[in-house]
Amino acid sequence: MLAASLAALMLASCSSIGGSHQTVHGTTHHLRHPFARTLPVAPRGTTLVATTHGAISGYSAPGGSPAVQIPATWHGAVSSLPVVRASPGWVDVRLAQRPNGSTAWVRDTDVTFTSTPYKILIDLKTTYLVLFKDDKPTFGAPLGIGTVSDPTPTGNFFVAFFSAPPSSGYGSFVIVSSGHSNAISDWESSGDALMAIHGPLGADAEIGKLGARVSHGCVRLHVADLLHLRNVPAGSPIDVVAS
Repeated sequence: MLAASLAALMLASCSSIGGSHQTVHGTTHHLRHPFARTLPVAPRGTTLVATTHGAISGYSAPGGSPAVQIPATWHGAVSSLPVVRASPGWVDVRLAQRPNGSTAWVRDTDVTFTSTPYKILIDLKTTYLVLFKDDKPTFGAPLGIGTVSDPTPTGNFFVAFFSAPPSSGYGSFVIVSSGHSNAISDWESSGDALMAIHGPLGADAEIGKLGARVSHGCVRLHVADLLHLRNVPAGSPIDVVAS
């Protein structure tokens, strides 16, 4: 898991993530946004992603009163948020901040649209991760998940940004998600506890070929398996299920 200072944010025995963040670019499709501001539509099999133009207001409903302030950046990374539904002139986006599952409506003029063909599915029952591209499974791997006392949160999350690894045990990069621990509110006095996807931190044997409960809520992969996620861009959905 990760949290507010990104130095003590990660929970998967995650010690600290350094202050700098590393951008790893995936394949995105830039969508034309006509002057008439017609409803944006992502290509089939992809997810529409809205990147904010600086800090913007979020609303509980289209045309309503501002309900939340969406920051221009989150831990140094721009706010690229998956769109869950749309209405003329507005889109409803997932947020990276607590509580889990938060969404807000934003004006379509306050964001730039792209799309991502990637989605990550994490199954806690089978301790297995599947990467989808254009709605087709392209890679799967066993994983380490949270223990019974510090479980990996379930829900619909997304890739918030990539971070440089604090040590080789984390692999080549750390994927910071929008998910927050439901069991830990303040990991190592960082102010939060974020779910991240990273390397095994020495638990290769425990993860093995079947996966295991070995973390404080983060998702651990074998280093070689983690590399298959390097092209997944910010805003890509991460669905964590317990079935």
